[in-house]
Amino acid sequence: MEIAPRPSGCIDLHVHSTASDGSLSPLKIIERAKEIGLRAVAITDHDTVEGSAEALGYPPCPSLEILSGIEISARVPSGTMHILGYLLRLDDLTLRQTLKRLQEARANRNIKIVEKLQDLGVSIQYDEIRAVSGGGQIGRPHIAQVLVRKGAARSLGEAFKKFLRKEGPAYVARYRLLPSEAIQMILRAGGVPVLSHPFTLDAKDERELEGILVDLKEAGLKGVEVYYPEHGPKRTARYERLARRHGLVMTGGTDFHGAAKPRVQMGIGRGDLRIPYRLVEKLKEAKD
Repeated sequence: MEIAPRPSGCIDLHVHSTASDGSLSPLKIIERAKEIGLRAVAITDHDTVEGSAEALGYPPCPSLEILSGIEISARVPSGTMHILGYLLRLDDLTLRQTLKRLQEARANRNIKIVEKLQDLGVSIQYDEIRAVSGGGQIGRPHIAQVLVRKGAARSLGEAFKKFLRKEGPAYVARYRLLPSEAIQMILRAGGVPVLSHPFTLDAKDERELEGILVDLKEAGLKGVEVYYPEHGPKRTARYERLARRHGLVMTGGTDFHGAAKPRVQMGIGRGDLRIPYRLVEKLKEAKD
């Protein structure tokens, strides 16, 4: 993948590794972050801290700060809610036990998805998906990759549209924490809970989104992911305004997945994202 202009001195607090559905290992992420001149990075894999733990286990680098992170899917009536957690104690017992439960639920769901695909006439085996995952946690993107390889879909997007989307014939719902449970789990592990990419909540207007933020803040939410490739100037300004109004810290990241989202590059998103290091300082203040 060609590296675009370097975001030297900037940060990326939303990166996925092979521990969930990214295509780069934690080591490769660190190497890429150093190469492009990032000052701080957080690996925020879905429902697992293994990527973060691996990254933090390497010898520290004076030029690159690594923050522990995670992304948790929360249960909501409509739209999609993800809660990011930063600066966690990765050995927290409650955190580990809860994540184990979520991972088991995810694994059971994947088996049911494969069974549904087989019932639809798709020749697919669970071992094929496991091989694509590289030993990390399996998710729908891995299933989509196998569907493309086998010719059942022409692209990852088509695999989701045809089979795996929420209304799709092979979709299977899975157990998720309530938003308050996800937030409290992060807080108990000493972390800072942040609402990820708010637009996926599908709030009909700013007033509805503000109501959701107020409820989440009462549950312990500390921040909002304001800077993100899909936000654009209007959404970014709206989220900045709401964050300031309610005393929430602002964070940002690219949601980098590597080959799974080739148009989104670490540190710069689609080319114009630059997230300043001062947000890390504010994040640390929110932890105190």
